[in-house]
Amino acid sequence: MSIAARLGGKSSTGPRPRQGKMDVVFLILVLLLLVFGLVMLFSSSYVYAYYYEKGDSFIYIRRQAVYAALGVVAMLVISRIDYHVFHWLAVPIMVGTIGLLAFTVVLKYTVNHGKITRWIRLGPIQFQPSEIAKFAIIIMFAQMACMYHNKIKTFRWGILPFGVVLGMVCGLMLLEPHMSGTILIFCIGASLMLIGGSNIKYFAIAAAAGLTLLLVALLAFDILGYARNRLTYYINPFLDPQNEGYQIIQSMYAIASGGVLGKGLGNSKQKFLYLPEPQNDFIFAIVCEELGMVGAIVIILMFCVFIWRGFRIAMRSKDLFGTMIASGIIIQFGLQAMLNMMVVTKTVPNTGISLPFFSYGGTALMMLLGEMGVLLNISRSSSVEKPI
Repeated sequence: MSIAARLGGKSSTGPRPRQGKMDVVFLILVLLLLVFGLVMLFSSSYVYAYYYEKGDSFIYIRRQAVYAALGVVAMLVISRIDYHVFHWLAVPIMVGTIGLLAFTVVLKYTVNHGKITRWIRLGPIQFQPSEIAKFAIIIMFAQMACMYHNKIKTFRWGILPFGVVLGMVCGLMLLEPHMSGTILIFCIGASLMLIGGSNIKYFAIAAAAGLTLLLVALLAFDILGYARNRLTYYINPFLDPQNEGYQIIQSMYAIASGGVLGKGLGNSKQKFLYLPEPQNDFIFAIVCEELGMVGAIVIILMFCVFIWRGFRIAMRSKDLFGTMIASGIIIQFGLQAMLNMMVVTKTVPNTGISLPFFSYGGTALMMLLGEMGVLLNISRSSSVEKPI
């Protein structure tokens, strides 16, 4: 039974549930992961920052701390704003997101002469439209599921409009190209379609058609070679140990040298310019080296508890809109964390996905904390019971 069916098809057009207390346990988990992430970011980045940022070892942690402080303020403010406001914001945010993604593609083929382009720079501000696209898909699909909840089992209303929106976003991201972001957003969208109650048979047909179109696009825009290159050096990074396979080799060295208990906080050797950009996608390798298997398991368990608590908020929501938004945010977080750790441990090819709360990046952290504010607001409205 889908969640939409469990809720009895309740959308969010009726009376709003009264605001109660936020889920304090979830808030504590957010703050713990944020602080832990900042500590590990500084530990992993200060050598790299000193060498590449004119002797300023604190540049990354200083910037990230500012983003974290602003994000926490935004999270607390958003937690007081009724999440139903996204009913009328869903379409404008999606239109704006598609515009930003299209602009990124234009930059690629004009200013950057066909080179990979995923960022937009506005003066001192630089951001990735793909970070906004994740949340845009979540609220847009939540809105559409509520609009079409009485017709969600049909192909016309339960598959076609969702497929068009998802196809536009994934298609533009594929042109950047941003394979990891494309995969992540496709998985988020597909999961929300199933949660919203789309017909499984129609969904399977649409998924097969979508994969076919994806293959055609990869061939047409010569992106397949880019993906094949990643796969080749994932299978055997020692084919080019000084270039294409270098990062994953150094990551494996870091994890192996950490052992069970690790070398101790701050004592990583791989961050001394062996592992490229250790503050970004491969920060989990430094965590494993410094804190060992025990520390890595603790972080994984924290993520698992965080995900469980998030789904608890989703399942307690009084309407489909809240359930869809909360589920989408937690699915995004869980998939991103899982894929990052799988890349770092060489379980899957390098996809360039950051680790939530840990990897350096202002746009990602601000968006993530803003989403946590939405979840906290849903927890306020989800139940009259006191959270345990």
